[in-house]
Amino acid sequence: MEAQFWHDRWASNEIGFHKSEANPLLVKYVDELSLTTGSRVFLPLCGKTLDIGWLLSRGYRVTGAELSAVAIEQLFAELGVTPTMTKVGALDHYQAPQLDIFVGDIFQLTPALLGPVDAVYDRAALVALPQDMRARYAAHLVTLTAHAPQLLISFEYDQRAMDGPPFSVSQEEIRQHYGQRYDITILTSLDVPGGLKGRCPATERVYLLRKGRR
Repeated sequence: MEAQFWHDRWASNEIGFHKSEANPLLVKYVDELSLTTGSRVFLPLCGKTLDIGWLLSRGYRVTGAELSAVAIEQLFAELGVTPTMTKVGALDHYQAPQLDIFVGDIFQLTPALLGPVDAVYDRAALVALPQDMRARYAAHLVTLTAHAPQLLISFEYDQRAMDGPPFSVSQEEIRQHYGQRYDITILTSLDVPGGLKGRCPATERVYLLRKGRR
């Protein structure tokens, strides 16, 4: 999948994947990450999700990575915050109190640039990537965050019934990507009301990934 696909989606405001409220699954399960006030949470491929504002309201620091500058400019505008922006290598780094976002190719983000994080919240990253990119992404994310625990949300459906994104990512595939590095717990499995995009039956799953005792 080319980066231009996402730039075009944001430029034309084709953002049906963007939700108008914080994800109820995040609200329900964030405590599974054992965060404390001031903990730093990383959101890969974050867009302008309202989950960021919700996490900030809980007293957490938030950092994100996003391809589209349009999305991040809208994010800060909707938060009513004016960021500072600096260049860090191939990325643009937007910063404000308790919030910083790296804009550009997530594979250009390094552990040194990101800095330490206490947890990862992957609501829309793994499922946004086609199969041939997901293994690379998962390995990069683990290295990038030094095995930080993850709250991961995925969809599973008959991929033949609909093109992604979001793509179908099975339990088996998640275990292939993360099973050697994490202990994986399924916190819940829910039928998507009305089907995914109203087009096909789908299951939404929430996973907790914690560094395995190996």
